This record gives sequence, structure tokens and C-alpha cells, in this order.
Amino acid sequence: MKEKVLQAMRDAGKPVSAGEIAKSLDADRKEVDKAFAELKKEGAIVSPVRCKWEPSK
Repeated sequence: MKEKVLQAMRDAGKPVSAGEIAKSLDADRKEVDKAFAELKKEGAIVSPVRCKWEPSK
């Protein structure tokens, strides 16, 4: 799920919310939130704007 979330973020090309990712992947929001938490811990995603995330450079 983490890879799918990261790919969806790259495809969006802009900072996105967990809700937007869940909708684009047609996935359960809880699964997306879990992937977000793991990606944040790993430093794989950053938040340039409040409540929006993008892959770290």
C-alpha cells in the first residue's frame, strides 16, 4: 500500500491529502492513513502545506 500511495502522490504532481489519495486509489481511508503514518516515520513524504503531503525530494 505504501508504494501505491507514493505512486499516486507522484502522479498527482502536487501536494495531496490522505482523502484525495484514498479516493484516487479507491482504497479504504484507514489503509491510506496507515501508509501515510509509515511513510512519515520513514521520511518518505513531507508536508509543504498544512494537511497536504508530497514525496520528499
